[in-house]
Parts: sequence; C-alpha cells; structure tokens
Amino acid sequence: MRILVKGAGVAGLAAAHELAVRGADVTVIEKSAAVGGGASWLAGGMLAPYCERESAEADVIHLGRGSARWWEETLPGLVAFNGTLVVAPPRDAAELRRFAARTEGHALLSAEEIEALERDFAGRFRSGLFFASEAHLDPRKALKRLHAKLEALGVHFLFGCTETLQTFDRIVDCTGFAAAEALPELRGVRGEMLYLETREVVLSRPVRLIHPRFPVYVVPRGGGRFMVGATMVESADSGPVTARSMMELLNAAYTVHPAFGEARILEAAAGVRPAFPDNLPKIETSGDTLFINGFHRHGFLLAPALARQAADLIILNEASNEAHRERASA
Repeated sequence: MRILVKGAGVAGLAAAHELAVRGADVTVIEKSAAVGGGASWLAGGMLAPYCERESAEADVIHLGRGSARWWEETLPGLVAFNGTLVVAPPRDAAELRRFAARTEGHALLSAEEIEALERDFAGRFRSGLFFASEAHLDPRKALKRLHAKLEALGVHFLFGCTETLQTFDRIVDCTGFAAAEALPELRGVRGEMLYLETREVVLSRPVRLIHPRFPVYVVPRGGGRFMVGATMVESADSGPVTARSMMELLNAAYTVHPAFGEARILEAAAGVRPAFPDNLPKIETSGDTLFINGFHRHGFLLAPALARQAADLIILNEASNEAHRERASA
C-alpha cells in the first residue's frame, strides 16, 4: 500500500512511522528544505498530560499518558523521566491551589522538598506541585532522530515539495494550519518562545511558573540552555516575537530564577499552532485524504496516539477492502 504523508512536523513523522512499521510504502513531502521548518521545531517537548489537564479536556490524559513510552520505545534514550515541577510566587498561591484542583497525579511539596528536587530553588518558593510520572524531550533532537530512523525504514522524503505527480492509495495530511482551507473549524494560535543560555542555573526537569496573566514554562535543554515559552495568542500571525511578549517571557524567567536576568538570548521565535474549538486534535477524512490536525500546544504529547489511530484506520480499512475484493472475485 502506497501512502503519501504531507508535512514533516511531529504529526507527519509520527504518522509515517506508524504506517511504515505496519508495512506501508510511505513517502513524506515537506515544503521546507529540511525537517524543522514548522511549529514543531519551536515546541517545548513536555510530555505532561496531567499538567495539561489544567487547561484542556480530560481526553488529553487519555490520549497522552502513553506518549513518553512511545517516544522512548521509538527513539531509546531520548526521553528524560524527571517529572514536572509547578511553582508560583507567594502572591500567586491561590493560582497554585486552583491549578492543583484542576489536575491530578501530583504531590504537594514544601519549600524543603522543592529544594531537594532543584537545588537552585533554595529559598525561592514556599510550595509547589510535583507531577512525578511526567517526562520531557528535546523536540529538535526528536525530529532529527525520527527522520533518520524513518529513512532507515525505507520511508522516502521529498523536501522543498508541496505536490508530487506520483499516485498513492491514500494521502495523510499533517500540514497544520496550512490545511485551514480544507478544515473550516481550524484556527491559528500564535506561540512565542525564547532560547536562553546561562551557566548560573541548573534544572533537571521542566518548571512551570503559575501566574494569572502569563504562565510560563522553562525547559532545560542541556549545556546551560533553556527553552522559555510560550505565549498563547488567538492569532494566525507568524511574524517575529513582539516586544510585549519578549518582556513578559523574560520577566517570568527572572521570577523563576534571577540569574536568568543575565542569560544570553540565543533565539526568539514565533509559530502558529493549529487548533480546533476544543483545543484537542482529531482525524478527519475527505475522499482518499485523511487529515491529522489540531494539536494546539500538545504536538509531541498527542501525536503518537493520533498516529496510531490513523494507521489503524488506514491499514484496517485496506484489509477490509482487500477481503471484499477477494469475495467479489470468488
């Protein structure tokens, strides 16, 4: 069975993997010159279904709780299983309690317990929440490694390409907000992020700072580098990071630890996340095309589950059609 996957972001690569391991002949086309041209490149990489439940429907847990295992089985050694730490300044203690009430799978920590997890937070926060079962990965390493694995599996890649003259049995469209014309409910949500570098802060896990106006997360990338993100603006504008967002992200990072005030800004970028009204992804079909879209801020968390569902739909449907053809020719 020959299948064309459109888009080499996390959704497209995950779908290509699930189809390839089921025996399909897969070709991936991508408009960028290489892996890493879309919103997936700017993601936080937090595999945190319980934290995400704070602002998402319960399905985020059902779909996302197996994602860390999928990534580790697919790309061994990629995932850091260190949990997620959620903190808030004393003035925002009520926001921390609200976060706790809307989530599950966490333990309430004292100041001493926070320091035991992250030594650089000594004396900084009075209480926090620890989601021990959560994990994180580096999205850029994940995309590159998954691309390499897919090539080893025989998946064909065509970069700088949006269409092909070849014929395929099915098309899987994973082009994100570019598919908005075909998916009328899809909207764009702008996210902005920074990469900072400092040797004055050491973190072992993602840290979420609770704030009523601009909650933020800081994710360690190793080598003194940290990803700080991300705003959520109801806009499809993919232009540069705004001055206001830059100030808010830097202020939030400074609140997490004052040493971020002297950090070097290595990168500032913005991307448009595709989202449906409930902010959860879904699979839609139109003729021979199957759309996987609407990941909002949950790309690396939910792509494995949607990829498995899509591959099952395609392969099982083909098996059913083959059985029907055999009966018809008997």
